[in-house]
Amino acid sequence: MKTLLCCLLLLTSTELNASKRDTKDGGLAKYLARLQVAQPAAPPLTLGSIWVDSGRMAALSADYKAMNVGDLLEIVVVQGVTSTNSNAVSTNRTLNTSSGISSLPGKIKVGGVASLLGLNSSEALAGKGAASTATNVTTNLSGRVVAVLASGNLVVEAERVIDMNHEKQTIVLRGVVRRGDIGPNNTVASDAVGDLELEIKGKGVVSDGVRPPRQWLRTILSFLDF
Repeated sequence: MKTLLCCLLLLTSTELNASKRDTKDGGLAKYLARLQVAQPAAPPLTLGSIWVDSGRMAALSADYKAMNVGDLLEIVVVQGVTSTNSNAVSTNRTLNTSSGISSLPGKIKVGGVASLLGLNSSEALAGKGAASTATNVTTNLSGRVVAVLASGNLVVEAERVIDMNHEKQTIVLRGVVRRGDIGPNNTVASDAVGDLELEIKGKGVVSDGVRPPRQWLRTILSFLDF
């Protein structure tokens, strides 16, 4: 019985790991497919008997920079977003109206009907709203070239996983880098990365404390009026 239980646990763990790998590979494949569609077709390449334009030794005077699939480069991530929005509205409306009869033919007295109807209405509205958002991310990531587009631009991917004190933080970055934007020290700034995708997610005691409760728990709390 114990042997069967161990086999089931091992099989379940293997399936979970395979599912995670499939999800990651699927995300990268979709990302590459979307970029490949938007790129122009590669120009025809004529192969000589000795010289090849795309050979690794074709540019002997070039710096040591990432240029082929599998090469590493450093991405300096400096992203700051600040948004402020404020609105104010104020309205005021007053209505006064009266209706009556001031005179009648002959000598009929109109004292009782001089004021038949009187209406008074007042309406006021005042409202204010303000919203402010600030996000700052500063870090350095070491990534790798996962594809070279037909235009010569590089598709890079960087991932960092930090597991400390029961808190796991994952940073994933993907984007398109122009070779000319890579500095002499093989670094590129994040604001020079096109189609940038930056994902920062956490899992653990800290993230669980700030993460909204699950849908079934929110439903129960709504019934309990909490």
